[in-house]
Amino acid sequence: MLKFGRDVTDNPAGREFSRGAGRCREIQPEITAKTSLVGVIGHPVAHSLSPQMHNASFASRGLDFAYVAMDVAPEDLGEAVRGLAVLGFAGFNVTIPHKEEILRFLDDLDESAERPGAVNTVVVEGGRTRGYNTDGFGFVESCREAGVDLAGESVLVLGAGGAAAAIADAVVSAGASSVVIANRTPERAEILVRRLRKGHAGAKIVACGADDLYDACRRSRVLVNTTPLGMRQGDPMPLPEEVLEDRVVCDIVYRRGGETPLLSVARERGAAVVDGRTMLLYQGVEAQRLWTGVEPDVEAMRAVLEEGG
Repeated sequence: MLKFGRDVTDNPAGREFSRGAGRCREIQPEITAKTSLVGVIGHPVAHSLSPQMHNASFASRGLDFAYVAMDVAPEDLGEAVRGLAVLGFAGFNVTIPHKEEILRFLDDLDESAERPGAVNTVVVEGGRTRGYNTDGFGFVESCREAGVDLAGESVLVLGAGGAAAAIADAVVSAGASSVVIANRTPERAEILVRRLRKGHAGAKIVACGADDLYDACRRSRVLVNTTPLGMRQGDPMPLPEEVLEDRVVCDIVYRRGGETPLLSVARERGAAVVDGRTMLLYQGVEAQRLWTGVEPDVEAMRAVLEEGG
């Protein structure tokens, strides 16, 4: 019999989940015509740990849900969103490169997605799609778990995509004293800054390009990489190594088999680090609440990430 913190978890969904001796594993659920389907769409998604993470919690909670990863090319996004609603999916996550483009294919937007202009979670009810963003919540929770209080901090967010928008929005809401949006295309950073200022009147939010990145990092205490740099072997460092000392360095990228090069170098230089897997955990926790209305098993989800990451 499989054990998870207690003697055994058997449930109506026909699932068992086990964690022991530092390892965790999930027996594939019995999927029936009554199983509620959720998943993630992106391009690519082969690296995603979300299916294992969510299915572990569903198994532990005895929920008849199953989570799958679906690779959707940008040109197929609209058809995919309509198709998932027609097929009866309860909802789905959205990852790069679709977080901003998907807005025009949804029926409604929650405030959490409307302010940053980006969606990472969709709930489907009665055939209608409603977009949310749990990335900001996940980032703030990951910082809190690492002992980082964002109130009063100067923050630099590298990148101007959907994740950057959600994180910057959440950081301002958490009371950061200033936020710099840094992007290799300054015009894109400026567009995001203008959008964020509409939702946060009076907040100190500015943009900068690649030429000003070094100085902007020097003036900021919390540095956040939201670009894909670090996902692949051989990627260049997203932030200058010389500015990492005595700072808080956050990387939303996560890699199987250890930390990203950015976090490894930052740790060596005495910085506090916040790993992308913890953000993945907490954005997933909030997404699962939205889909199921049930409190997820956070520790079952964490165990999967610790083993798979």
